[in-house]
Amino acid sequence: MIQRVYLKELLSFAEVELEFDDSLVVFSGPSGAGKSLLMSAILSSFGYNSSTNASLCEVTLKKPTKLKLEAFELDDEVVIKSIKKEKLRYFLNAQSISKKLLQDSFKPFVRYLSIRDSKEFDTNMLLDTIDNYIISQDKSYKKLLKEYKKRYSVYKSRVDELNAIKQDEAKIKDMIEFAKFEIEKIESINPKEDELEELLKIKHQLSRVDKIKDAISKASGVFEFEQAIYDVYTLLDKDTSLIDELFNQLKADFEDSDILLESLEDIDIEEVLNRLGELTELQNRYGSIVEALKYKEQKTIELQKYQNITKDKSMLENFIAMEYNELYILASKLSSLRVRYAKELEELLYEYLQVLKISKLNFIITKSTTLLSNGIDMVDISLQGSSIDTLSGGEFNRVRLALMAVSTPQSSKKEGVLILDEIDANVSGDESIAIANLIAKLSSTYQVFAISHQPHLASKATQHIAVYKKDNTSYAQVLDTQARVDEISRIIAGEKPTTQAVEFARDLLGVS
Repeated sequence: MIQRVYLKELLSFAEVELEFDDSLVVFSGPSGAGKSLLMSAILSSFGYNSSTNASLCEVTLKKPTKLKLEAFELDDEVVIKSIKKEKLRYFLNAQSISKKLLQDSFKPFVRYLSIRDSKEFDTNMLLDTIDNYIISQDKSYKKLLKEYKKRYSVYKSRVDELNAIKQDEAKIKDMIEFAKFEIEKIESINPKEDELEELLKIKHQLSRVDKIKDAISKASGVFEFEQAIYDVYTLLDKDTSLIDELFNQLKADFEDSDILLESLEDIDIEEVLNRLGELTELQNRYGSIVEALKYKEQKTIELQKYQNITKDKSMLENFIAMEYNELYILASKLSSLRVRYAKELEELLYEYLQVLKISKLNFIITKSTTLLSNGIDMVDISLQGSSIDTLSGGEFNRVRLALMAVSTPQSSKKEGVLILDEIDANVSGDESIAIANLIAKLSSTYQVFAISHQPHLASKATQHIAVYKKDNTSYAQVLDTQARVDEISRIIAGEKPTTQAVEFARDLLGVS
């Protein structure tokens, strides 16, 4: 419930501070005084779009029991503040909050009905009205509806997954073929990590075979002088161990050279060059043989993933087909109950519509060819063959009020705010009385804010606020009994009310 509002610099308003009653609050006043401006500022505090914003707007309200905001510390009293400088910023209990989060959080608790707002006749809203009525009559229906919605949510997510796979199916086929091609190309070469370096070394050795042979041939004569050198060292009493070690090493190295030359003779130089060409191509493409092997592993994993997607598609199609059948059975049960209880609700609505001088309303329930979030039903309404689009503004608003009345749960605890913008516009006297009575009834469940130019609704107010202009500045004032008589007299007869208008105003208010 909104307890207080403080506004500063709202176009023609310099400053406004109001404390509100928790029942029916009616704003009245001459056209252009600023009633809609004031209402827009309050709506803006809850994230509703508004073309005008005060430089400062502070709304204090009692926290709704079901309001949950994990990132915010919420006491029993909540303060929403909006500040407009270069841009508009919102704060909830002094913590910054986005407009979207603000609107999403308070939307279940603050309902706004503007002139010719047709959302109350949206098929989902009408379904909610019927469903809420059925739940009030049959508690098992709530469980059935909850089961359907929960399973439909899973079903819809699987359908979305399948559609995504189908959209990418051509791409996936191309990606599978590409992955296979890349893997097969690397596997056909089957490179080893150090193979390129080893082959380059062999190529280098092969290019020097003749030179190695010639050098070995020339150097082999050194062994003819081995004994002579040994004798020199002995005669000179020198250490001969170095001579022994040197010639042993030379013999070993020459033997290794012979073995190397024999092994090189068995190597096909063409094969080496071809293999080097393949490995060099891989190196040029992937950066190195190691990177090529890593790329092959990556493509192998991707290929498995793509193949799994194909399997997933088959599994999804099977799940969707089976779940569709079961969901359709549940939806048909819901539909059957809706058709049955809609007839009861039509009779209950007719009681309100008769008072509001409106012909009987019928719910037109048709079946969808696909599953919807609420089942297979689509709902429209007809008033003796007339659609909502053909109704006058007054008829339109009276039907909305009747629908709201039957869909409003009876509760001793008020937690909702209902904001009505000239809901009783364009109606006759009898119709105005009926609307006023119905809004007064709604105020037993909601805290209602209403702009009105009709005396009957103004007289039903538990708090009457007049909005007026003086010297181009707008003001809002809570009226006492005498001031209410004067304001309602003005509504009836203009700025200079007659004696009869004053008496009628007193009669409406029940004062002598």
